[in-house]
Amino acid sequence: MNRRILKIKTFTPIVMVLLFLSGCTLGPDFKNPAANAPESYRTPVTVTDGVVDLKWWELFDDPLLFSLVTMALENNRDLRIAVSRIEQARATVGFIRADQFPRIDVEAGAVKGNYSGGSRSPDTNSTVYLAAPLSWEIDFWGKFKRSTEAARAELMASEYGLKTVQLTLTADVVSGYYQLLDFHRRLAIAEETLNSRIKSLDIIQQRFDKGIIAELDVNQAQVQKEIAAGTIPLYKRSIAKTENGLSILLGRLPSAIKVQKNMTGQQLPPDIPMGIPADILEHRPDIIQAKYQLKAQTENIGVAEALRWPAISLTGTLGGASTELGSIVTDGGVWSVGGTLLGPVFDFNKNKRGVEIEEQKMQQSLYHYENTVLNAFREVEDALIEITTYREELAAIDRQQQASKNANELSKERYDKGVSSYLEVLDTERTLFSAELQLSQLQQQYINAYVGLYKALGGGWADKADWEANGSPEQP
Repeated sequence: MNRRILKIKTFTPIVMVLLFLSGCTLGPDFKNPAANAPESYRTPVTVTDGVVDLKWWELFDDPLLFSLVTMALENNRDLRIAVSRIEQARATVGFIRADQFPRIDVEAGAVKGNYSGGSRSPDTNSTVYLAAPLSWEIDFWGKFKRSTEAARAELMASEYGLKTVQLTLTADVVSGYYQLLDFHRRLAIAEETLNSRIKSLDIIQQRFDKGIIAELDVNQAQVQKEIAAGTIPLYKRSIAKTENGLSILLGRLPSAIKVQKNMTGQQLPPDIPMGIPADILEHRPDIIQAKYQLKAQTENIGVAEALRWPAISLTGTLGGASTELGSIVTDGGVWSVGGTLLGPVFDFNKNKRGVEIEEQKMQQSLYHYENTVLNAFREVEDALIEITTYREELAAIDRQQQASKNANELSKERYDKGVSSYLEVLDTERTLFSAELQLSQLQQQYINAYVGLYKALGGGWADKADWEANGSPEQP
């Protein structure tokens, strides 16, 4: 008994020293990457508070649009995949973190025979044992600590990945909705034009029957009627395909979507609350996601570095053994404690190359982060210039449409009075039809430019209630 106590007392300081030294970690520590944000936007804007807590789709004042966005955020399958990835990443953290602690198993067995140790014994022997083996690899070089930190960073990246999906999904639903309104408006224009041209054709046919006009006028009127008729199935097809695409975003089977507004009556959103350019680095979830991915890859360098050094493990067993099952406890317990050191000596630089691989992966993650930042500012600038130029183009097309409508009415009066030929009427009808269709399309593009700007600024993926309920995730 005294010898056993002496062995335990001698071994205890060794364990304490190993535990103290296990605080050492290899590899570089993560530092926030430098991202140079411009001092101002290329397109002149008024700087106000940012949009991180703004549900911007509500600014369009359309209850149906709001319900579609809500439905998509609840049912979209890509969003559910992103949520599942968060749960997977959270489980991965626990899975990897468990390697830092001792592992205790249970082992039991019974053996009877005359064969043992590779040779035959003249006697028949029996052995029964029950033990609890313990194994523990000391995290001497910080391998498990780095792995755990990498897993935590991946978890945070997956959470911001979810926010990126939410932001993209919302923008896609809003853009698709206004595309649907545009197609409905263009279908209505085509149907109104067709009805007008059918009436004109009927009048011209009556004049031809009376011998007042030539047959050429009838043929030209027939051509214009069929041109209008040919656009109707085009827009019906576009409406159905847009509804099908929106239905998938909403997480349901393809079906019709009953719109309650059209592009003409759509309220334009107010001025965008623009923060300073540097705010984009904090508001864009894809940028923060890329930063956490860079952090995870930085930690993996430390894991690869630790593999180049010896692994120190402790093993122990506590249990009982006997030659008879009934006396396995009364015969007394058995125990053992030991330690092993296993490290590479000559591996043809395999582990060294492993470190170099992780370092290059970190460089790739850094370049990905930098590229994400660059693209973020490009998207903002693109959206700003689109809003400015679409507004100007929309005003010009609106004036063109008004002038075309007046010209068409005057040309019909001139034709009825015999002052001009039917070619003048045809020309003004074509111009009016084209201007009306283009006006509807430009209105849709103008509104979707606002959608693109909200998305580019990174707004709408979290509001104040979300922060208070869930807490703001710690940034690296």
